[in-house]
Amino acid sequence: MMTRLTLQPEARGLGMTGQRARDRLVQRLREQGIADERVLRAIGTLPRHQFIDEALASRAYEDTALPIGCGQTISQPWVVARMTEALIERGLPGRALEIGTGSGYQAAVLATLGIEVFTVERIDELLRDARRRFRQLKLDVRSRHDDGRLGWAEHAPFDAIIVTAGGAALEAPLLEQLAPGGTLVAPVGGSSAQRLLRLRREGEVLQRDDLGAVVFVPLLAGVQ
Repeated sequence: MMTRLTLQPEARGLGMTGQRARDRLVQRLREQGIADERVLRAIGTLPRHQFIDEALASRAYEDTALPIGCGQTISQPWVVARMTEALIERGLPGRALEIGTGSGYQAAVLATLGIEVFTVERIDELLRDARRRFRQLKLDVRSRHDDGRLGWAEHAPFDAIIVTAGGAALEAPLLEQLAPGGTLVAPVGGSSAQRLLRLRREGEVLQRDDLGAVVFVPLLAGVQ
């Protein structure tokens, strides 16, 4: 069941940050092949301009990645939509782990869908900003400042895991924290050649789907 957001005036936006801009973005995503209406409704509801610097707010509903500071970006809306769609294709997971909170937008999309979200971010400054946004939107997202490659073992297993930074390989702790029947979506590869992979745990087997080429910031070790 989707979370009903009550947006304050600054969150609702005006003109290039208003509801019509969100509706146009949803229409572009639909034309580009995003078919899950649950995902489209979530993106059409969330004020993406609240997740970026005010100076870039007029570009919030373009289908492009934008800088959020600390060498990181908020992902292109199509990528957020595609990863979310891939994650929930077989039904909404009860609990999801996100690796790489960033601006908080991907976690907010999942929470808006009614999923219980746990998110890990290695950069403290980004996490503090994301937490403020979650509070403003009254989204119940649990967050942690830590090395995302380690996952969040205390709350494992997770029905779904989504990784928003690219590693050379899938991290063993994340695979271990994926519940039976669970789905993991992650970009895998080097900085110049990443593939978006979806893994589903079926008994002792991990079924793998290649969802295409993507470009993400690198999945790094440690915290800052």
